[in-house]
Amino acid sequence: MIQKLDITGVHMEVDKKLNDYVMKKIGKLDKYLPRHARKSAHAEVFLKEQMIKKKKQCTAEVTIRLPKGNVTAKESTMNIFAAVDIVEAKLKNQIKKYKDAHSVTRLHRRVLRHIRLVQDEV
Repeated sequence: MIQKLDITGVHMEVDKKLNDYVMKKIGKLDKYLPRHARKSAHAEVFLKEQMIKKKKQCTAEVTIRLPKGNVTAKESTMNIFAAVDIVEAKLKNQIKKYKDAHSVTRLHRRVLRHIRLVQDEV
């Protein structure tokens, strides 16, 4: 569960049901984060509801602040719960890319260790 999760409603009231749903969906994204980033991850969720041309439009925007950058996703639909679901899927893909770019794999560690040993011998 992401430790710091701020949920803000813009032009709408965030009830307990919606709050719990967002906590469940966005909070569980920490399992995709690298271990070093889990404790310092901070998520900001903005839920917005507005009327555009007599149609209700709900927007969910989530920013997760991580040690080496931010991950952001935004989606607008007619239903706020659907917007949260889509944002969760987008964030999951972005976090996986972040993890690939910022974590050191076992093979990479072995190569670095070998390079250090070779440099020490010289």
